[in-house]
Formats: sequence, structure tokens, C-alpha cells
Amino acid sequence: MPAPASPRLVALDGLSQIIGEGRMLSEVTSDPVWQDLTPPERATAQRLITETLRYLGRADHLLTPNLQRQPPLRVMNLLRMATVELMTGGAAHGVVNEAVKLAGRNKKTAPMKGLVNAVLRKITALDQDAWEKAPDTMLPKWLRPKLAKAWSKPVVAQIERAHAVPPPIDLSVKSDPQGWAKKLDAELLPTGSLRLSARGQLSALPGFDTGDWWVQDAAAALPVQLLGDVTGKRVLDICAAPGGKTMQLAAKGADVTALDISETRIARLTENLARTKLTAKTVIADALTYDDGLFDAILLDAPCSATGTIRRHPDLPYVKSQTGIDDLVKLQRALLTRTVQHLKPYGTLVYCTCSLLREEGEDQVKWLLSETDDLELLPPDAPGLDPDWISPEGGVRLRPDYWPDKGGMDGFYMAVLRRKGNPSPA
Repeated sequence: MPAPASPRLVALDGLSQIIGEGRMLSEVTSDPVWQDLTPPERATAQRLITETLRYLGRADHLLTPNLQRQPPLRVMNLLRMATVELMTGGAAHGVVNEAVKLAGRNKKTAPMKGLVNAVLRKITALDQDAWEKAPDTMLPKWLRPKLAKAWSKPVVAQIERAHAVPPPIDLSVKSDPQGWAKKLDAELLPTGSLRLSARGQLSALPGFDTGDWWVQDAAAALPVQLLGDVTGKRVLDICAAPGGKTMQLAAKGADVTALDISETRIARLTENLARTKLTAKTVIADALTYDDGLFDAILLDAPCSATGTIRRHPDLPYVKSQTGIDDLVKLQRALLTRTVQHLKPYGTLVYCTCSLLREEGEDQVKWLLSETDDLELLPPDAPGLDPDWISPEGGVRLRPDYWPDKGGMDGFYMAVLRRKGNPSPA
């Protein structure tokens, strides 16, 4: 009878699937073997994968001088995972022994137990300074040149440095952010989000059971702020799940319709609304064909490459590529064209993507304004909005290297548009 899967073994399998097969971490963690682990074991396995991906560049830098040639992917991933553990506080004896055992559990890797032991013994002899000076994990080859062209190579290096820092947890609150900052020992950010000072079990914190707050990166909370006062307004939230922006809108007193094409994602949104005791109309439909009259305001958080969230999802560089970007750009344009038709005269549209790519942000707004005389770009206005974040065409460009002293933020693009008073026929 085979031994039960350990968190390290499950993590090694998952790591090899992400790097070798291009599977997303969310897909990997839904495999049946993960359900056999206890909740703490699942958390350990997921942490091992995430940290190994985050620090892959550093691990490879330390391993390469100790390898005559790169071993098979599974062994290399085992060495990477153990190196990250060793250099981030793992007990040397236990980590090395467990790595050797893992190598021995697979017929193909068992002959390399000696290699694993020898290499990791050399890693244990390194000091922390070697780890701190090792280069950060570089962005993928298809993405790095695009960002360097947009902002320069030094900025790309700053973004990669930001990706190497485990992201803090941000919260949005229904009301009284100053009061909740004190209760949760959190930092009140300039834009109104709360940033927790320590990690822990979120469900054990004050306000979770009563639904007074929800997890939402500070950058992702800004698009709703750009809509201004939405009290009593009919607002459509397109691609709404998992619901952070829907809950913001509902908490601000809007009459919200939350639209998403995924039944599973809408179910999660509904659960979040129930916990926070907020109300919104939920609709499962394709935004390209949905029609329910005109709205005072619309928030379109369009499907995108999600390249702005790599610091939270370090698996993305291994599962995303340039191949799908063109299709995403076409979909975003189709959604923008359709969305404008839902706006009342003088209605406001906020378009946003969690992408670092200009073709999914700045270029889309330029394209839309060139296609119609029915829209105008409004100056963005929101609490805590830094003037340096305003992009040349008049939108807001956020990057992971912003707020470096506070722990950074996700990469985002957003722009505010208004439909003119005498709309042309749709």
C-alpha cells in the first residue's frame, strides 16, 4: 500500500504540472489528491508552490553553479523547492532529508538521490546574504520587452523586485474605515483600503462573521471610486464575480446588477453578498447579448491577461503567453462597443483591466474614442489618487512597483468615460 501523499509531494507534483504542462495553480489545487490533505496541509502545499515560483530566479541562481548540467524537470523542481525552503527559514536537516526521500519515491528520480543530497548540502552552507543578492525572477520573454518599451528596463526591474515581495492582504470595508483600521491593527491606505499588518486566519478576525469587510487589493478597489457618488443610481457591473466591486457599489447605495457568464462564479458572488449582508441583482448571461435597458453607470472589468496580478499569482507567467492576447483584445473591444449601448445619455463608464499591457488598457481607450463621437474621456478623480498615476491619454495606470514602502499594489488600468447627451443610434 503506497504511503499517503505529503504536502511536499503534492506540491512537487503541482509545481511540475505548472512549469511543465502550463496548468494554473487553481486547476492544480482542484485535483482529488489535494482533497486528501488536511486544511493545514493544503495551505502548506500551496505555500510551497507559490514561494518556489516567486523565488525561482533566486533558486536557479544558487543551484546553477552546483550542477554540471540541469537535471530532469522534476528533480530540478525538487531542488528549487528545497532551496527556497532552506533560504527562507526551513530547518536544514529536515528539508534535505525530505527532499532525498521525495527523490526516492519515484523510479525515474531515485537514481538521483545522491545528487539531490549533495547539491542541497552545498546550499545549506550558503549564508543569507547570497540569497538576498540573488537576482529576482524575471518576467517571461514575451512580456518583458513589451513592458521595457512602455516604461524602460529599470522600471521592469522594479516590477520584478515588487513581484519578489509576498503581497500584503488588503480589505475593503462597508463603512468607517478609520474605525476598522484600529480594530484590525491595519494601515488605512490613501485610497481608503485597509492593509493588514500581519497574516493570519481571516475568518477569525473581527468583522468577518458580521460581513463588515472583504478581501480586495487596493488597486482593484479604485475603479468603483472613480464612479463617484452612485447613491440610488442604476449601475451595471459587467464580469462582476467574485464580487468585490459589486459589494463596493452596493455598500455605496447603488442599485446594482451584477453580470457574469459563469454560473460557478456567480454562486461565489452570491455567497459573498450573503456574508456581507449586501444586496444586488445577479444575472448569469453573456455580456455581448445581455439587454436590460439603460444604466446610469457601468463598470466593465474586462477579461484580460491578468499580468498585473503576477505578484499574487506567480503561476501566471507559466500559463499565459502572447498567443491569446490578440483574442483578448478583440473581446475587450466587442465588450466596450456593446457596453456603450447600455449607457444613458450622460451616463458614466469605467473600463478597467488588471493588465500591465497597453494594448489591453491605454490603447483600448484610444481605439474606442476614435470609433465614436458619442463618448468623452473624463479626468479621473478619487480619494488618494496620485497625480503620477495619470497616464498620458487621461486614464489611470497602476503598477506593482508603486507604493514600495507600503508593500506595492496590483497592476491595473482604468479610465472614466461619459456618454454625451444626444447619443447616436446604436
